[in-house]
Amino acid sequence: MINENLAVYHIKKHLFLYILLALIVLFNIPILISLVADWTRDGNYSHGFLIIPISIYLLIKRRNDLTFPAINSRMGLALFLIGCLGLIFGTAASEFFTTRLSLVIAVTGLGLYYLGKDNFKKVWFAFAFLLFMIPIPAVIYYAVTMPMQLLASKATTAILHFIGVPSHREGNIIYLPAYALEVNEACSGLRSLETLMALGALFGYLILPGKIKPWILFLSAIPIAIVVNIVRLIATAIEAYAISPKLAESFLHELSGLAVFIVALILMLLIAGLLKWKKNTS
Repeated sequence: MINENLAVYHIKKHLFLYILLALIVLFNIPILISLVADWTRDGNYSHGFLIIPISIYLLIKRRNDLTFPAINSRMGLALFLIGCLGLIFGTAASEFFTTRLSLVIAVTGLGLYYLGKDNFKKVWFAFAFLLFMIPIPAVIYYAVTMPMQLLASKATTAILHFIGVPSHREGNIIYLPAYALEVNEACSGLRSLETLMALGALFGYLILPGKIKPWILFLSAIPIAIVVNIVRLIATAIEAYAISPKLAESFLHELSGLAVFIVALILMLLIAGLLKWKKNTS
């Protein structure tokens, strides 16, 4: 009974906030449906299903640190209005990334307005983390993919030469004696980057002190994604050269993608542990 009374009191106290949130969700159901479709269709963005629950958990985790009544923030109201305008114009222009980003901005603005600056400083990460549910915009994706493909193919060819595997490169294709290994978009390392950066941001926020070390862990996702992807390409080339070209296109190649991601996650945890250990020993 006590818990029920507390729940009723909480809802009555924050009723206006919940009404606004419900309206935002109601008017943006098509955007949320399109996001879920992307998370479902592309496994590289399937982490999107976890982003909202994690953000809610992070808010609940800090609920006892919040103090009410709070002074409403005019900056939050301005941010909320900017998000609403972005939703309107993005929908009119059928620009998916703009509408999705504007949705996050509107929710963040609402949170900042209602919680006030002092409270928002304690929970800002929960709102910022929502950005990771948005897939990389196509303009950025295609602008960065080819350079990453070329970087991966150049590095892989150089290492193959070093270990004695005969090969030569033409663009993003590595030619072995009996096999042509194409470093396509999926092999560029970009698709796993957003997931790794989301994990790096979350781990850094939860376990690392200060402001610099979480950023170091977050940015470490970039070289980690590149390095482990190159390792996967080298392993695929060696399989095709030393065992069989068919092996490079079998289910083992797809399985290696999961193995490489696990290795990347372990590396990130090791870096986080090292950064935390340095704090404890200093």
